Amino acid sequence: MMLAVLIVAMVLLFGGTTFLQPFLSPREHPAWFILFWLACAWLTLLALLLAVFDLLIARIQARSGRRVLRQKLNRE
Repeated sequence: MMLAVLIVAMVLLFGGTTFLQPFLSPREHPAWFILFWLACAWLTLLALLLAVFDLLIARIQARSGRRVLRQKLNRE
C-alpha cells in the first residue's frame, strides 16, 4: 500500500511539474492548482503515516516475539 501511494505521489509530482503545468497555472486555474497540490501533499502525508504505522507494528511484533522467547527460555 505504501509503495502504491508513493508511486502515485511521485507520478503526480512529475506530471504537475511537466505536462500538466498548463492546466495547473495558479493565475489561470487557481482552484485546480490548489486541489492538485493538496492531493499531492495528502498522498505524501499518507505515506508518512503508513510508515509510522508500519514501524509501530514492527515494534509490537518484536516485543511480542521477545516475550514468547523469554517464556520459552524460562520453562527450560
